[in-house]
Parts: sequence; structure tokens; C-alpha cells
Amino acid sequence: MASMFTLAHLSDPHLPPMPDIRFADLIGKRVTGWLNWRLRRGAHHSAAVIDALIADIATMQPDHIAVTGDLVNLSLAPEFEQGRKFLERLGPPDRVTVVPGNHDAYIAGAEAMFAERWRDYLTGDRPAGTPFPFLRRRGPVALIGLSTALPTLPFFATGRLGADQLQRLDILLGDLPREQCFRIILIHHPPAGSRPWLRRLADADAFREVVARRGAELVLCGHDHIAARHEIPGTHGMVPVIQVPSASAPFGDRHGAAAYNLYRVAGKPGAWTCETETREIGSDGVVRARGQSPISAG
Repeated sequence: MASMFTLAHLSDPHLPPMPDIRFADLIGKRVTGWLNWRLRRGAHHSAAVIDALIADIATMQPDHIAVTGDLVNLSLAPEFEQGRKFLERLGPPDRVTVVPGNHDAYIAGAEAMFAERWRDYLTGDRPAGTPFPFLRRRGPVALIGLSTALPTLPFFATGRLGADQLQRLDILLGDLPREQCFRIILIHHPPAGSRPWLRRLADADAFREVVARRGAELVLCGHDHIAARHEIPGTHGMVPVIQVPSASAPFGDRHGAAAYNLYRVAGKPGAWTCETETREIGSDGVVRARGQSPISAG
């Protein structure tokens, strides 16, 4: 009998405050992104809320923490250092896993910056020739990290896995049957649900085909800054696809207040159980349990 394993999942902190910006930094897409932050977006992200979530996570003492992207805003070099410090506050690299979001690859060349600063938080247990997907085995759980992050035109927030990454995911999932481990896929852009065309995962259909063929128990994502749950076909039933709100959204935010989920995995190979608990920031700035529910893992 496998012991219980607890995973905390948060996403999209969009770490405030925005660092000092030189005029020379405002090139291409960064111009519109900076104006958006100054005029609208900045009000939706609070450092105090992040502090409250981090403190609550520490109190809950999960076995591992997953962050599904968008740590930064404009992919400025100082932001990636902010991201590193944020990850270090959550825990050491062997207990925290991150995958990138579209803001982490806001401009060409940003991938090299997050790969350098966050390397030991997004590296698999075994060195590989390509960074994604990567695999981390933690107790009964297999964490599979994907990247949908790529630079796009202004006003686009799309993501793409690409044929090569999907092929490697197919092979990896084929080597990890349900009878061996509880497979959790970490991905920034949700592969299910409806969203504007400019915010979609371009190859979501191909991703769902891989999961339908190979199976998984859980898919965790962010991107939309909302709490949502969808399902996609797997090999043993439907696979839950679960989103969390922005980890820095204040109480009363139009997308939903900041929250994170705890997943408690138990059971045995081939007969896993999973329960989720949502913990959300309140009007008084205190993080509390909002509810619990079982998950039927496919």
C-alpha cells in the first residue's frame, strides 16, 4: 500500500512589483505589455497575497509543490531573478517543480533566461538532450513537465507544444503505465475548455490524442486566472484537467481570488485515489479551505 502523497498546485503569480524598466527594454511586445500592466493588469496582482499563500502552503506541509507558469510579466532579466527568489521561498528544487508560461517566454530569447535561472526547478531526474518533457518521480507520483511557452505577436497569448515534444510525451507516458505510478501532467495552457482564439493551446487536439492513447491520472494548468475543471478521455476513463486562479489575485478580483489546490494521492498501483482541497484568500487576507472533493482519476 502506497502512503499518502500531497501535492500543492499554484499558478500565474505574475510577480509584482514590476522592476525598474529602461526605455531600451521597451521593444516589440514589451511596449503593449508594459502599458497593459500600468493601466490595468497591475491592479490584479498583489505581493501581500503571494506572501499569504506561501505562508499557508508552508503550514500545510505538502510533499511537493507544482507551479504552472507565468512567474514573470515582460520577460525582463530582473524578473527571472524575482522568479528564482519566489521558487526558493516555496522550497528547494527537489521539492518544487515549475513549468513555463507564455509570459515567461514573452520575447525571443527569454527561454534561455528562465532555463538558466530556474534550471534546477525544471529539470528531470535524469539528464536529457531536450528540456521538455521532463520527468520527476516523487513517491507514488510521476510529475511530467511540459512547455507551451513561445514568443508571440502583440496581443497573442497562445501556446504550442510542437510535434517533437508531443512525440516524446507519447513515449514517456507509454513507459509509465497506471500500474506503476500516479501520472500528473504539468502544463501552462489548458488543453480543454473554451477560451479566445488568441489565448488557445494551438495543438490541444494532438495533446488530447496522446492522453487518450497513453493515459494519465491528472492534468494541472493555469493561464486563464480562473478556477475550472474539465475532463478529457484517458485509457481508464476521463482525466481531470484542473485550473487554479492567479496566485496573486486579491479578494474580489473579477477572475477569482487567489487560491491553490492540494491533491492527496493514496491507494496502490492500478487503484489510485485522489482528493483535492482548495485553499483561497479571504477578504481579511487569510487563506482558508474552501472545499474538498474526490477526483476520479482516469
